[in-house]
Amino acid sequence: MALPSNNNHEFCWCCVKAVKWVPVLFILVIVFWSYYAYVVELCIVTIKSVWKQILYLIIYHILFGMFLWSYWQTVFTKSDKVPDKFKLPENEYETLVHAENEDMQRQILEQFSRNLPNVNRTINGSVRYCEKCRLIKPDRAHHCSVCGICILKMDHHCPWVNNCIGFTNYKFFVLFLGYALIYCIYVALTTMQYVIKLWHQGGRFHILFLFFVALMFAISLVSLFCYHCYLVLHNRTTLEAFRAPIFITGPDKQGFNLGKMDNFREVFGIQPNLWLIPVSTSLGDGVMYSTHSQHQPSMYHSMESTQTSLGNGYVFPRPQPPDDSQHLLSENYVEDEERSIDWLS
Repeated sequence: MALPSNNNHEFCWCCVKAVKWVPVLFILVIVFWSYYAYVVELCIVTIKSVWKQILYLIIYHILFGMFLWSYWQTVFTKSDKVPDKFKLPENEYETLVHAENEDMQRQILEQFSRNLPNVNRTINGSVRYCEKCRLIKPDRAHHCSVCGICILKMDHHCPWVNNCIGFTNYKFFVLFLGYALIYCIYVALTTMQYVIKLWHQGGRFHILFLFFVALMFAISLVSLFCYHCYLVLHNRTTLEAFRAPIFITGPDKQGFNLGKMDNFREVFGIQPNLWLIPVSTSLGDGVMYSTHSQHQPSMYHSMESTQTSLGNGYVFPRPQPPDDSQHLLSENYVEDEERSIDWLS
């Protein structure tokens, strides 16, 4: 009797996974329909000037290619695994589970995390621990209830890409928003004169619909893109914008703010020629982060000699662990599971 039940469970799980790809499929259908409408219906059939056809098609294909490339990278770039050093060994986990009280549990977690570069805490000052993944959460990492794992520098879970946006693909996500916005604006502007003409004369449905779809998406994308540009320049994630990260010294929304230029470099890297290309150039390992109180000018020009910041107001040279006096543990050791934000932001 157990076998059919297991088969049903696997079938349901496969259905759920398939449904998660529906928003991605919807985006791709819209995009490739827009390709047909612009290239065939507008440029080949409607526009009579050859030089204008060539100019429009060259610019269009550049934007189309960059948009698809950044979207692909956002969808298929998965979060790096949390390093094994953050995961409790089996014997430590058993000791934690069978601890007599919460004070003993806090002591176990504090002792285990002494050699970890963690400064973020729960609201009561406890070490951030994920019960489901059985690990100490690295700074800025959160557990995604959709993906079922802890995501490094988690921003949010986005259904439109069926993926978590975090340390490994945040640059790609911002580029995706930017290229999508430019793509929609370009399509809307270059089709506008033909829409006006066809509106009065009656004509091609594809061109008319293309204009309104591009305009609608451009309006929705502009605020979203600007918001994430703001987050990049202030070195915040969407989760941190909603709830300030808590350091050893308390909550501080500006805790990771290193100044606009270094904030930008942390996401896009130090090579300007690669800033607009959807390849991985983000600085760091997704685990250790500097804080604004230790920021030194041009820190990313000398990454190897830069001290590692392990606290809000404290600097510790690598690889020394933080001092015991910096651990302020209180009543509960488990941070509530971070709920993913299921909207494109």
